Amino acid sequence: MAIAERQLETWAKQGSTGQFTGTYNTMRGHLLDASAPYPIANTEVFLQGSYGNDTNVYADSDVDIVLKHTGAYYYDLSQLSPEHRANYERASVGGVQYGYDQFKAHAEGYIKRLYNGVQVGKKAVFVPGNNGRRNADILICQEFRRYIAYEPGNVRYHEGVAFFSGGNRIDNFPKQHSANCTSKHQATNSNFKPMVRIFKNMRNTMIEKGYLADGIAPSYFIEGMLWNVPIDKFTGNLGDMFVACYNWIVNADVSKLACVNDLYWLVRDNSSVCWPTANFPTFTSALKAYWES
Repeated sequence: MAIAERQLETWAKQGSTGQFTGTYNTMRGHLLDASAPYPIANTEVFLQGSYGNDTNVYADSDVDIVLKHTGAYYYDLSQLSPEHRANYERASVGGVQYGYDQFKAHAEGYIKRLYNGVQVGKKAVFVPGNNGRRNADILICQEFRRYIAYEPGNVRYHEGVAFFSGGNRIDNFPKQHSANCTSKHQATNSNFKPMVRIFKNMRNTMIEKGYLADGIAPSYFIEGMLWNVPIDKFTGNLGDMFVACYNWIVNADVSKLACVNDLYWLVRDNSSVCWPTANFPTFTSALKAYWES
C-alpha cells in the first residue's frame, strides 16, 4: 500500500530555518571576530550539511558550520602524471609556519571561551544551544587541494577541506556538494530537494518504527543516492517521483554511483567518505518494506 500523497507533501516541506539562520550568522560573527587567536585573514566560515543545502527536515536540530584555515593546505598528487608531480615538487617550498595543528588548538580554545558546555568530538566541536541559539557542530579544518595538473600556466586542482579523526586524515569537498545539489534542484524543476526531504523523513520514520537501524543511512549519502537519479525521473506527483527514483536506484549499477561532489564514489567499503556496501541495500530494502506496509 503506497504512502498517501498528503503525507509525502508534508515530508517534502523544508523544516524551520529562522532560528538556524540566526544561529549561523551570530556564530559566524564570533568566529571571524578580530579578537580570535587565529589569523582571520586566512580563515573562512561557511555552512554545510542539511541547512547549508536546504534539505533540512523538522527533525534536524544541529547547524553544521565549517571553520577553515586557508593559510596552508594539505594536498593529493595521485592524479598527476610523473612529469607534473615533479613540477610540483620542484616548485614546493618548505614547511608552513602556522598550520592545522596550531589553528585547531587556537580555535578549540577560543570556542570554549565563547560558549558554555563545549564538547570536542572526534570530528567536530559541539556547541550546545540556548534559548536563542540552536545546537551547532563546528568542523575545524584546513584547505585541501586535489591536483589534476601542474605545469607552467596550467595549475589546476579541486579545492576542499581536510581534517583528522582518529589519527586519519579525511578529505572532502563540501562546496562542490552544495553547488551540485543546487544545480540538480534547478535542473529538476525544483523537485530534487523536496524528494531528498521525503527520503530523509521516511528514514526517520522507519527508524522510529523499527524498519531500519539508526546510522545506516546518513543524510549525506541519501543526497548522494538521489543526485545520481536522472532528471526525467523527477516528474509527476510526489508519489510518481518517489517510485520512479526508487526503481531507478535499485536497478542502477551501485559501483558507478558518485557522491554529490562528483569527486568520490558513493558506495565503497573502508572509506570514511563513502557509504558502506552492505548499508546501501539495507536502506533500499527497508524503503520498499515500509512503502508496501
